[in-house]
Parts: sequence; structure tokens; C-alpha cells
Amino acid sequence: MTLHHVSHGEAIPVLALHGWSPDHRLMTGCLEPIFADLPGYRRLYPDLPGMGQSPAGSIDSSDGILAAVEEFIDAEIGAEPFVLIGESYGGYLSRGLIAKRPEQILGLGLICSIGVELENADRTVPEHVVLQLDPGVLDGLTEQQVGDFTEITVVQTAETYRHYRDDVVPGLDAADDEAMERIRKNWALTIAPESGPRYERPSLILCGRQDSVTGYEDQYPLLPHYPRATYAVLDMAGHNLQIEQPGLLAALVREWLGRVAGEAG
Repeated sequence: MTLHHVSHGEAIPVLALHGWSPDHRLMTGCLEPIFADLPGYRRLYPDLPGMGQSPAGSIDSSDGILAAVEEFIDAEIGAEPFVLIGESYGGYLSRGLIAKRPEQILGLGLICSIGVELENADRTVPEHVVLQLDPGVLDGLTEQQVGDFTEITVVQTAETYRHYRDDVVPGLDAADDEAMERIRKNWALTIAPESGPRYERPSLILCGRQDSVTGYEDQYPLLPHYPRATYAVLDMAGHNLQIEQPGLLAALVREWLGRVAGEAG
């Protein structure tokens, strides 16, 4: 299967996997500003099967999605070492890749990743709260737009809405709902993340303190498996951490990439 993707830059490959339902724009929107003045990286942003412009074909499981991602890696990266970043469900897939290709992955970054509990009902998450609501930010929006934006957003400003509208909504609109419903029935990976040896390379685990989708507590038990991980829980950040705390995201990603580069030689 050929996954639709966009690519920017040259040299060390960076594979960025978006979450469940959006597409590559979620990752380009938050990561490209960080890489704008960081030369030496080839950023690869695929649409996962059934999302964005990548067809699902006959895929009916997370195993099938991960296999498609591995085919993409073989075609676009080959055996070259690469850096891996995953958001939400993309973080779950990234942890699955660590279990299968630990020697090829130079460093792992997780943003609001699914933690030890795959199913929503089993996760430990806080109630949704709104910590900042700027006057007029919802003016002129339809009831549907208001509901979609405010459902999980903690920082509700004109800027976060702009990024949500540009980075998240297009993918949600493009998703193949029928295929995703089929895949959702077989969501667990056969080879469980963290089933192999500890991953000893520089890692970054970013969580939102107010994340009502994946939370922050279910990521803490991952730490023994990632002994080189920075684990940061950001206040005033929900499941849209990447648009609610872009400054801290940039600082922490830059520091992590520096650690990765230092070890890669």
C-alpha cells in the first residue's frame, strides 16, 4: 500500500505519525515551525490508512495499519536510522514500531500518546475543563463548529481555533468513517508495545495535565521501559497540547532532538 505523504527537508529522516481520525496536517502544523530553523532533517508526514488521502483498502486492524507504516518506512527510508514522533494513536503505533525496530529508531517522541490502556473506557483521565476562553472566540461559528472545537479544548482562543481549523478539521472531514469503524474493532496490536527489551535511546513523553482523552497518568507506567525519557506534564494543555502549548512543545522537542543528535554522532 502506498500512503499519501508530504516531505520537507533533507538528511536525517524524521517520521511523524498523527492520531486517530486527523491526517498529516496535525503534525505538519505543530512540527514544521520547530524544524524551520533546524537544518539536517528530512521530515516525513504520512496519512495513515483510512485517514487523509490514504485509502484503507482491506485493512481491518491496527496490525494492518502498522504493516502499512512499515511498508512506507521500507520504501521511503529503507534501512537508514530515523527519528520517530507519534501523537495520540500515532504514539501507540510508534511504541509498536519500537518493539519491532528498536535498533533503527534513533529517538522516540510521544505527544499526548495513548498510554498503558488502549480503550477509552479503561483510561485514567481528568474531567474536561476550560481554563481560558477569550471573549468572542466562538462568535460566528456554527453550533457544530462550536461543539467540535470545545469538546476537548482547554485553551479556547482565536489562535488555538485557527490551528484547530487548519490542522485538525480537514483530516476529520476526510476520514473514511466506514473503514475506521472496521479497524476500530481490532484496535490492539498483536505484538504489544513494550513487549521487547527496554528502549535505551533519548525519548520524550509529553502529556497534557487537563487531557480528558488520553490523560497523563497512564503514560507514567511507561517510564521503566524508556529510561532515557523526559516525561513532562504541561498545565493548561488538553489533548490538543500541540496547539495549546506550542512554545513549551517547541522547547522540549528541540532539547530532545539535541539529545538524539548528540548520541547519533
